Amino acid sequence: MEPKSLEQMQQEVDQWIKTTGVRYFSELTNMAILTEEVGELARIMARTYGDQSFKKTDLDKNLGDEMADVLWVLICLANQTGIDLTEAFEKNMQKKTQRDSERHKNNPKLQ
Repeated sequence: MEPKSLEQMQQEVDQWIKTTGVRYFSELTNMAILTEEVGELARIMARTYGDQSFKKTDLDKNLGDEMADVLWVLICLANQTGIDLTEAFEKNMQKKTQRDSERHKNNPKLQ
């Protein structure tokens, strides 16, 4: 399967929403859903990499699927608010590179 760009993912989600999903949920509803999805991801992370043990209801959860749920809702919010995620990501990488060019190298906690 050919990897998709963020632009392609944004278009695919928009097309799915308009055909299968009927319409976008409101931005506030999607923000609440994003928070819920991040919580589900955190639950799996805490049980896989942290100190909590799995409950029977957690055993069928898939880390990649939970991450994809977060990405899906984030893409919905970007589409709804007119954000080009590719452009936003590029600008964010530039900001981080400039701001943190020496910061992490000089952090004794990372040595």
